[in-house]
Amino acid sequence: MVSDGIERLGFLIHDSARLLRKRFEVRGAAFGLSAAQWRLMVRLVKEEGVAQARLAELLEIEPISVSRLLDRMEEGGWIERRQDASDRRVRMIFPTDKSRAAFAEIKSVAGEVYEVALVGLSAEERQTLVKALNTIITNLSDGETPAAEQTNTLKGNAA
Repeated sequence: MVSDGIERLGFLIHDSARLLRKRFEVRGAAFGLSAAQWRLMVRLVKEEGVAQARLAELLEIEPISVSRLLDRMEEGGWIERRQDASDRRVRMIFPTDKSRAAFAEIKSVAGEVYEVALVGLSAEERQTLVKALNTIITNLSDGETPAAEQTNTLKGNAA
């Protein structure tokens, strides 16, 4: 029998992610980028020189949608497209200095949003929460490399 609120786990995870995303979008709107563009830029800064098709996989959106996002971001000076040296059919995407500067600022905004979200939780409770969420992701990932692990690996901090 499911008890102690566990039957609401999916709703709680969904609502907390939605509210985090909403708060972040409000705070990040000053840069003039949509949530989808922010997600793309964060991926790009962490994985420079990624192929356009790979970005679609990482973001779990259709390649045509990525292409449209990139068109708008290129027009705004956020990204640069280059042909791959070994395969001229492949377009590699790189962040511009403008993206890198915005990314540094938005990391600070994200930290502030996370702090607001975690008010009232002790350091131990925060660690327990992160460990529990990592366990859930591992249990459900079916061999996929979770996004958080990819980020840690790219930073050289594989968990």
